[in-house]
Amino acid sequence: MCKFLIFGGMLSLVACSPVGDAGHRTVVSVWAHSGQAAEREVLQGQIARFNRRQAGIQARLTVLPEGTYNGQVQASALADDLPCVLEFDGPYVYNYVWQGKLIPLDAYISPALRRELLPSILAQGSYRHRLYTVAAFDSGLGLYASKEALRRIGVRIPQGPDSAWSAAEFDAILKRLHEFDTDGRVLDLKLNYSGEWFAYGFSPILQSAGGDLIDRSSYRSADGVLNGAASVGAMGELQSWIRDGYVDPDIDDAAFVQGRVALSWVGHWEYPRYHKALGDDLLVLPLPDFGKGMRTGQGSWNWGITTSCKQPRAAWRFLEFLLQADEVLAMTRANGAVPATRAAIARSPLYQPGGPLHLYAEQLLGGYSVPRPQTPAYPIISSAFEQAFRDIQNGGDVQAALDRAVAVIDEDIRDNKAYPPVAMSHQGSSGDE
Repeated sequence: MCKFLIFGGMLSLVACSPVGDAGHRTVVSVWAHSGQAAEREVLQGQIARFNRRQAGIQARLTVLPEGTYNGQVQASALADDLPCVLEFDGPYVYNYVWQGKLIPLDAYISPALRRELLPSILAQGSYRHRLYTVAAFDSGLGLYASKEALRRIGVRIPQGPDSAWSAAEFDAILKRLHEFDTDGRVLDLKLNYSGEWFAYGFSPILQSAGGDLIDRSSYRSADGVLNGAASVGAMGELQSWIRDGYVDPDIDDAAFVQGRVALSWVGHWEYPRYHKALGDDLLVLPLPDFGKGMRTGQGSWNWGITTSCKQPRAAWRFLEFLLQADEVLAMTRANGAVPATRAAIARSPLYQPGGPLHLYAEQLLGGYSVPRPQTPAYPIISSAFEQAFRDIQNGGDVQAALDRAVAVIDEDIRDNKAYPPVAMSHQGSSGDE
């Protein structure tokens, strides 16, 4: 029988086992964000399955509201009251590590599991050459297109990341679609989104052009990189799409499904809605290549083991369980995300070779994705880039907008003395069962 408790607005799944066994088991506390209802149901089922299969370990799940999740985790960290296993979103990975809240996982993960995980999962979870997090799923960007609209203007259809349209091709395609369109607006950039979407969704333009959000050789400055010639040129190109009237503001988030535009620049998560609207007319294509090869975003919710955990080896057993192919597929069937392991991709109807979303798996497996900058400064980088994007969207000078973003980012890095490493007092070697 499974027991649920509600306290402080949090739903907690306690054990799915005979009450009498609880005293003989190692309890692993697990915190997760509320997320989609389907995700919660899968995770609750995973907790139950894990507990039934373990002779000496009991996982106890607490679900916190997504909107206040990071704030509650930070408050608990200050109070030294974190659980053993913590879920958190990609933007916060490096901050949690830098604050000394997570232990490295290198001593626990097997070579076989390392090889099984997507390169993007390992990249997202690594900081200063050590692995701190793993994940059951990943993400990616692409161009959704109306096959009929592209057929009408007679353009070639890219067959994979290596055959992506060049920036010049893409500009010409927008112009030709514009000429056939009633209001001339042919591209959806999800301008109705907010927050980290802009760094996630559009830093691949910078990276494809040879720029970036920060100098990754040292993570000490964004100067000359975010505001360098390559980044300025790429963002100037994007600004021209808006200035020339190609981009739908998409206030109602319906530009693509209602047929107002032929192209939508977004991630895997829109596939169910788009496929329902377009059916066989839907194409999934790589983002354009701005000169240095096409690039895409990556990253999603992660799992780590906190420095508060007295049973890290037991906690790792739980994370290992979540990364089994059956469990990865259970979660990705619920949320539609890219499975995090090669075995799960091979069995996924959506992402396996020949599947409608195989492009996303191909990009993550093939090294086309770029992780978020692996620095605790990333939340500031994301916020500063969002403001720069909004300024550029509204017709502002591209160089000036990116210069201002650099000033904000570099000031934060200076204020934090370049984020020197925090000494780890807990390496996961004590308290193991």
